Amino acid sequence: MPWLRRLFIRAPSIQDDASHCDSESDQSQIERSTATIGDMAAQDHGGIRASTKLTAERNLLRAMIDQVPDYLFVKDLDHRFVIVNQAVARIHGCSHPSELIGKTDFDLHPNAVASEFLAVEQAIIKSGSPSIDMEEEVADAVTGLKKWLSTSKLVLHNDKMEIIGLVGISRDVTVRKNANRLRDGQTLVLEMIAMNSPLEDVLDRIVRLIEEQLEGVLGSILLLDSGGCHLKHGAAPSLPADYSRAIDGIAIGPHVGSCGTAAYRRESVVVTDIANDPLWVDYRELAELHGLRSCWSTPILSHQGDVLGTFAMYSGKVRKPGSLERRLTKKIVRIAAIAIERKQAEDQISFMAHHDALTGLPNRILLKDRLTQAMLRTERHNPWVSVVFVDLDNFKTVNDRLGHTAGDELLKIVASRMVNCVRPIDAVVRLGGDEFVLLLVDLAASPDAISIILHKLMAAVTEPIAIEGHEFNITCSMGVATFPQDGSDAETLLKNADAAMYQAKNGGRDSFQFFTPEMNTKAHERFAMQDAIRKGIARSEFYLDYQPQVDLRSGRIFAVEALVRWRHPVLGVLSPAQFISLAEETGLIVPLGDWVLNEACRQNKAWQDAGLAHLSVSVNVSARQFQEKDWPGRVIRALEENGLEAEYLELELTESLLMRNVDQAIATMKELQVLGVHFAIDDFGTGYSSLSALKSLPVSRLKIDQSFVRNLAHDEDDRSIISAVISLGQRLNMLVIAEGVETEDQLAFLRANGCDEAQGYHFSRPIEPKAMADLLKLR
Repeated sequence: MPWLRRLFIRAPSIQDDASHCDSESDQSQIERSTATIGDMAAQDHGGIRASTKLTAERNLLRAMIDQVPDYLFVKDLDHRFVIVNQAVARIHGCSHPSELIGKTDFDLHPNAVASEFLAVEQAIIKSGSPSIDMEEEVADAVTGLKKWLSTSKLVLHNDKMEIIGLVGISRDVTVRKNANRLRDGQTLVLEMIAMNSPLEDVLDRIVRLIEEQLEGVLGSILLLDSGGCHLKHGAAPSLPADYSRAIDGIAIGPHVGSCGTAAYRRESVVVTDIANDPLWVDYRELAELHGLRSCWSTPILSHQGDVLGTFAMYSGKVRKPGSLERRLTKKIVRIAAIAIERKQAEDQISFMAHHDALTGLPNRILLKDRLTQAMLRTERHNPWVSVVFVDLDNFKTVNDRLGHTAGDELLKIVASRMVNCVRPIDAVVRLGGDEFVLLLVDLAASPDAISIILHKLMAAVTEPIAIEGHEFNITCSMGVATFPQDGSDAETLLKNADAAMYQAKNGGRDSFQFFTPEMNTKAHERFAMQDAIRKGIARSEFYLDYQPQVDLRSGRIFAVEALVRWRHPVLGVLSPAQFISLAEETGLIVPLGDWVLNEACRQNKAWQDAGLAHLSVSVNVSARQFQEKDWPGRVIRALEENGLEAEYLELELTESLLMRNVDQAIATMKELQVLGVHFAIDDFGTGYSSLSALKSLPVSRLKIDQSFVRNLAHDEDDRSIISAVISLGQRLNMLVIAEGVETEDQLAFLRANGCDEAQGYHFSRPIEPKAMADLLKLR
């Protein structure tokens, strides 16, 4: 293309451009370069016409390259600009391209930057290999803003294929570069969130991402505290540290700068001039001190619309945010909300995993961790660490009288009192139900130090508690185990403290006991027995004996009571007194009671099918069974599955069980009474009964406890009580049966006082089903 070569030949217009060079030597260098590039082709065309044509072509090409938005330039072998377009001139702060002719990068850029450019160009000229799409960061001399250029440079040859310079073209890729960096930054932030990076690191990365995109902008994220009234520091990597500390914890409100107001209004607040905006009255001096002139704040909202914090941009100039700032803000507040909500959810899950939902106290998992840490410190520094197992006495009475809501309220009150009785370094833990554990650390090596704390706690717990118009006086039983003498690991300490607590309960409650090795032995025996009961149910080791109940007027057997026995594989036959209380405590009484009920119904039906006279079978019901929600359904299933009519089943309930929640007891009993099931009050006289409640209960029989019958011969009080019970029962249209009758004298007294029925050794001991069948055949 000869016409292109002609462009570089020295022409009048080029002379005009050269007149702008800094010195005569510069001009000579340019003339030599341009003459070398061409071959003086203008003379070949001859005359004015050729010169005019060349000038027109040159002017057209100049107009073309000046219209190109990319940066075009040519350099000679001394790396001086020979040709530049208008875009190159503008980025270097020149009004005309001629102002750059003859200059090098060292005249335009810092030495470090110019040296990098020079090294690259020297390598290109030396190798002859081009450099394509090389990214360079430069500063716009007019705006001061940094720009990213994608530059390609290649050598320039003359007609003899000699290298005479290089040609460069650069494209402004700042927008694309920033978009890529923003996308990559967002991806990194989301990865950090997914990888559970600390929230402060995620927020710091978010703010830096914004600051990388914008010149002269400082970012800040503030977080709303748990109380919802103050903003605390989240991230502000570029704000002055003194300023960040000064605003940490500011209250939200209608006139609290940009951030406090944005959180209060739940909308963006743009302050273009801090010095003259009323929202900044209380903070403008602080902002001025640190050179902050404008602030634009946006609330960070959860997916439910709750305020989580604020995102703010500060500028050292009085100005409004541009479209780019507004777009970036929308992106950032969404990502920040995800990070904050994720952290809050993690904190909530962690708290729930390690704390009791009702009281907020640490739970068993956290207890073991803290106890283990405390024991490690003790091994180094030799103070005492004690575990105190706490169980509230008679807590069930609250649940039974007022329901579980009232019981929960009482537990929260007691938990708060316990926390107030211990030191901040100690811990109060709720294991569940009415069971708590105190972890006492760094104690003097003396039981007295522990005793002082426990006496204080007992006094606090026993203070009256008013709930729903009722006043309760709760006491507690406590057991203490101390490291290292009472156990070398957390599990052993807890078990031993539990054993000591049971010793306190057995000793009368409302007290505390220190662990002893004897307690440990008893605890192991108790755990072994519990496991044996569970296995015994599965292995059918339990069986029923039956004791006849006799009508005192006719002398006939009208019913039998089913009494459970345990044929233990090692200990032999065990009576209920040896295992029932433990079964009650552990909840095993429920499956055991279900078996007793089913077996009693099956056996009674078997006797009927064998042609024996139809009679009732009486089955004892425990409190744990009676409280089961589906207990009536279990009774009905037992009758149906065994084909026994409901009128031949009597359920014995203790008066203390019935008095726990009279209304509920009546409703449950009537549900079964409608079907024909009978009810008896067992051990009458040993507990507390409300007479008004007693007459409302659907009970057909009162059972006088054998403790009153036993001393009839020489205890006037017992005789009076029995006479009163017989009279009371008959007035309430109930039959009265006395248990534990063993002598003729006892029987005579009962008959004389009108007692309806009796059972005891005088008539028969509890016997196996076959023996009972033989006895029934004789009647």
